[in-house]
Amino acid sequence: MSGKFISIEGVEGAGKSTQVSFIQQHLLEQGKTVIVTREPGGTELSEQIRGLLLTPAQPAMAVETELLLMFAARAEHIKQVIEPALERGDWVLCDRFVDATFAYQGGGRGVSQQRIKMLADWTLQGLMPELTLLFDLPVEIGLKRVIQRNEAIDRFEQEKVTFFEKIRESYLHSAIAEPDRIKVVDASLSIDNIQQQLIKLLSPLL
Repeated sequence: MSGKFISIEGVEGAGKSTQVSFIQQHLLEQGKTVIVTREPGGTELSEQIRGLLLTPAQPAMAVETELLLMFAARAEHIKQVIEPALERGDWVLCDRFVDATFAYQGGGRGVSQQRIKMLADWTLQGLMPELTLLFDLPVEIGLKRVIQRNEAIDRFEQEKVTFFEKIRESYLHSAIAEPDRIKVVDASLSIDNIQQQLIKLLSPLL
């Protein structure tokens, strides 16, 4: 595979969506062909699974069901979108990937890391991003931003603060464990400062 794979991670309200657009534009200016996608989602089937996972009206589901649906959507996404794009030499920019599962279902829901790793090994077959940008900021600030967006709240955003504290802790633990791949971006700074961080972090790949 000759393309590059970049994932974007972070707690709710960290500003990922805004910065995905900036990263896409920056890469296009460098002459790269960029595919922007997301998880859960990215294909017609995976987007349907996303609806099941995020719809607030969805009845409570077992943690195991949530985990398996995440990986079902991911398996389809990898085969139909990510791998073909990388093989064409395109750059893939993905809003969340497997690190989100370790953080949300592992840290947040309490699923064992070993169980998630077993599913990840089977589904990913060694596929991992060259670079993961982790947008980090205090949970209270992120949730306040979510409210200020004045948009519909999804099923995860309805969770309590302690749930997101566990997610943030899990993300930061992953960043410590894999410092070469996972780069922490201070998402509490101004947009201009964040974008300067991103340009610097992206430069080694270009």
